[in-house]
Amino acid sequence: MEDKIQMKVPIVEIDGDEMTRVIWRDIKEILLTPYIDLKTVYFDLGLEKRDETEDRITVEAARAAKEYGVAVKCATITPNAQRVKEYNLKQMWKSPNGTIRAILDGTVFRTPIIVNNIKPFIKTWEKPITIARHAYGDVYKGVEMKIEGKGQAEIVFTGQDGHVSREVIHDFAGPGIIMAMHNLDKSIESFARACFNFALDQKQDLWFATKDTISKKYDHNFKDIFQDIYTREYQDKFSAAGIEYFYTLIDDAVARVIRSSGGFIWACKNYDGDVMSDMVATAFGSLAMMTSVLVSPDGCFEYEAAHGTVTRHYYQYLKGEKTSTNPVATLFAWTGALRKRGELDGISSLVQFAADLEQAAVDTIEAGIMTKDLALLAEGEKKIVNTREFLQEVNARLGRR
Repeated sequence: MEDKIQMKVPIVEIDGDEMTRVIWRDIKEILLTPYIDLKTVYFDLGLEKRDETEDRITVEAARAAKEYGVAVKCATITPNAQRVKEYNLKQMWKSPNGTIRAILDGTVFRTPIIVNNIKPFIKTWEKPITIARHAYGDVYKGVEMKIEGKGQAEIVFTGQDGHVSREVIHDFAGPGIIMAMHNLDKSIESFARACFNFALDQKQDLWFATKDTISKKYDHNFKDIFQDIYTREYQDKFSAAGIEYFYTLIDDAVARVIRSSGGFIWACKNYDGDVMSDMVATAFGSLAMMTSVLVSPDGCFEYEAAHGTVTRHYYQYLKGEKTSTNPVATLFAWTGALRKRGELDGISSLVQFAADLEQAAVDTIEAGIMTKDLALLAEGEKKIVNTREFLQEVNARLGRR
């Protein structure tokens, strides 16, 4: 249709699993395709398709994201033993998010979506707290081994020149477990620069925290790289912008965050960021009210919902029941990708549409119309609606805008 917003370059569309897959379809049907001549390069990362392709499709999706520059991803299942049995999988496939993040070598920035009638659980929090999560390595690329009996476990590194270095992990007197994990200086450097650039863009202070007093080589390496890059490349820029960078231990950072008023960026290693982003999201109201974008060093952006696939609601949906599942984070993944595509391609109408759609969602919640999870948190009068009804209410306000 001629009156639809025209796109120039496609967005890489990465479909997912269970209830979020249903919401994904409904968002496109109700809020996107009526207004946009939507162009996407589609990848189905549903668990069955990943199993069918030996997980090659995940790698293909990540490479497409690098090629086209902007991607939007639905929530996906990372299978455990129970899921392997449930879906009759060939093996326990790794986290697709972990695979994509490793290929893009990016940093994940997660920020809560603020609405006036949902107050943070932490009374001092007045402004959003953005979690910057390193998106490579650590336990997500870890190698694990169960120890069946008595013996010695070692870390061994054989250099290209043939030199061998080794460290004893533990002398086992009986069964146990070990794990080896790694990271790369190059990836840590990319992480640091992404955080410094994001802080300058947002004009917000940047905090970074690890546990270098315990991890005197692994975590200390992160600390040293951040400090070196900051001193050489960003200190003057931060001073000119009137913002601050500081390092502290992760446990001290948690205490500082709880006492703060918000309005800053908190950079965390991969596992810390995974945990703390959920904590921040929940304390602000809901994990379903959190934006998430993966930013790569070469300027690729992948937007996603920060939450899981809402399995319990999916089983209700399969029984024909209507569910009141919160679609806001998934909706904001789409608006984030559309806005970025519009910015990169010079399509102001697409940028404005993304802003209008986000505001329509916020207006709907502030009008007291919301899904059940938010009704438990919100102040004032509330009308609980199911997922499609919520999206239709958003659409009505979008039309008025």
